[in-house]
Amino acid sequence: MAVDNGDFVRVNFTGKIKETEDVFDTTYDEVAQEAGIFDENKTYKAIPIVVGGNHLLPAIEEAIIGLEEGDKKTIEVDSENAFGPRDPSLIQLVPMREFKKQNMTPFPGMKIQSEGATGKILTVNGGRVRVDFNHELAGRDLVYDVEVTEIIDDEEEKIKSMIELHYSNPNVDIDKTEIDIEDGVANIKLDEMSKFDQQSYMDITFARFRIAKDIWDNIDEITKVNFVDAFEKKEETEDEEDEE
Repeated sequence: MAVDNGDFVRVNFTGKIKETEDVFDTTYDEVAQEAGIFDENKTYKAIPIVVGGNHLLPAIEEAIIGLEEGDKKTIEVDSENAFGPRDPSLIQLVPMREFKKQNMTPFPGMKIQSEGATGKILTVNGGRVRVDFNHELAGRDLVYDVEVTEIIDDEEEKIKSMIELHYSNPNVDIDKTEIDIEDGVANIKLDEMSKFDQQSYMDITFARFRIAKDIWDNIDEITKVNFVDAFEKKEETEDEEDEE
């Protein structure tokens, strides 16, 4: 069975800058450690995507069409089809006083957020700070080594894969997610909502639309998605009773 547009698949990949061969992203922990980009808060494993769903660069998703499970492919993506050319207008001079208002001490290499955009400080010179708001890979030709590890056929597993893609929480067991599909409606009950703290609950609330859209856009049988919240009362332990 070959990968086709609209398929749910899992892929491993390593992305490198073509010119320098520096690794900037990977799903392999050993590769991340060797490249010095390992993030202890990240889980390194094959990621689920929908082919054509813009979960990876479109050039990558197009290139894996026709591959089968276990197939590997090296894909070159020029800057135009990656993160675009560098835009000189996105390199801006910001007055030092703007940083002082935020109690910030700028330094070269520091990353900042401004109006939803991420910028990298290039230089600090007197009362002016030069900040580059281009994507850090803008203007770069890239190379991706990609492996298709699985083509997902089961409808419930497809739904779980989109929850995994859009919402990752170490306190929530995706395998314990309950899914019921009937008459074009998918009812989704996540692992105990009582495990969620306030931030986690806000995160999954924002992720729900993306999860639902990927489901109804790519699973023909489903036209509606319901998320069922269930909170279970925890039984008090003897220690808790004694404290009272």
